[in-house]
Amino acid sequence: MFQKILVANRGEIALRVICACKELGIATVAVYSEADRNALHVRFADEAVCIGPARSSESYLNIPQVISAAEITNVDAIHPGYGFLSENANFAKVCEASEITFIGPKPEVIEMMGEKDRARREMKAAGLATIPGSDGVVEGEEQLAKEAQRIGFPLILKAAAGGGGRGMRMVRTKEELLAAYQTARSEAQQAFGTPDVYMEKYLRHPRHIEFQVLGDQHGKVIHLGERECTIQRRHQKLIEETPSPAMDAKRRKEIGAKVVKALEFIGYTNAGTIEFLMDDDGAMYFIEMNTRIQVEHPVTEIVSGVDLVKAQIRLAAGEKIAEAAGEMQFTGHAIECRINAEDPDTFVPSAGRITTFQAPGGTGVRVDSAAYSDAVIPPYYDSLVAKLIVKGRDRGEALARMRRALEMFVIEGIKTSIPMHLRILSDPDFAAGKFDTHFIERYLNSNGK
Repeated sequence: MFQKILVANRGEIALRVICACKELGIATVAVYSEADRNALHVRFADEAVCIGPARSSESYLNIPQVISAAEITNVDAIHPGYGFLSENANFAKVCEASEITFIGPKPEVIEMMGEKDRARREMKAAGLATIPGSDGVVEGEEQLAKEAQRIGFPLILKAAAGGGGRGMRMVRTKEELLAAYQTARSEAQQAFGTPDVYMEKYLRHPRHIEFQVLGDQHGKVIHLGERECTIQRRHQKLIEETPSPAMDAKRRKEIGAKVVKALEFIGYTNAGTIEFLMDDDGAMYFIEMNTRIQVEHPVTEIVSGVDLVKAQIRLAAGEKIAEAAGEMQFTGHAIECRINAEDPDTFVPSAGRITTFQAPGGTGVRVDSAAYSDAVIPPYYDSLVAKLIVKGRDRGEALARMRRALEMFVIEGIKTSIPMHLRILSDPDFAAGKFDTHFIERYLNSNGK
């Protein structure tokens, strides 16, 4: 087992990894930017190293600075968390070259899954269905028109090297095609350094469902069920839950088996998530894989009994899945709300000092956060303040518990998304589990926003 781990991240996920390390008896090193000098992950790590100014490009994304911090503190491994360098294949390669274990998949697998069009081809070859689309990157206007005619409208253009909604354009008609193609290429170039885009058939009323997986270095892969991540705004998830209201045990077993087979085929190791779109008829289409721990991992943890971050560390140290994950026992229903520092009506970011932070408690309530009274939410990073997670015996109890917990969550000094979450949970369609990825768009339009 590792003696010392550097946590190459900030905020709640850095604190989450530090907690896991403490329970495993592993020393930790925090890295931080000048803006995070007073952050909790800095306070609770055994050692801390400042790696640069506030801007992430000069600190958390600065590979030489992170590796230098790892070398001077003599760590065995680096945990990248999510975001920042977590899916950077080059960073994983540099870790290998520096004889530091990267807690995640092998660099070549990260690279494969990071190229979205290549990932689709690989997963299709491994037995997962994919949305009808172009065979790779669309090269030029002639191929654009030909592929669009073959696939049919509406369709969607996506950046080949990225995600999160950047470099993505929906095209309803032939007349919109060329302008959307040029815009998507421009956004892709700015966001990911390459203008490559590919094309897919647009599903009108899809649900976004993902499967959590773990793989060891001995060829074994398991899945831990699905998460429903359909409630999104601009392709950013707002609410997640497990199990999905749209899945039954038979479908879960069928898709889970295909996921395991596909990932064993490519030799996947450590934690990851396979993401699907589910059509109206229940068909599941692979869209991408995240080769890291997910923001929403706690809902899987509290229904399965598996500490996914500890499992990541143990798998990276060479343990078998049976040892790393322990006994799984799936019970109840879990929901997570991402509490963001933003105006709940306009979604404008709300950086600033928190004057009061009082988290809810009680049976079945968990809060993952690095915030506290008098903490400053800086304007340089993601707006996530806290993740509120609840578990109930069934979905009805989980919804009631989440509403209660949101009402008892006091955050003052900044604006947060809590009022929006309360309104969503009160929506009859959401309560009934009848929604698709356009839910938020329709919800906002119906409320005059």
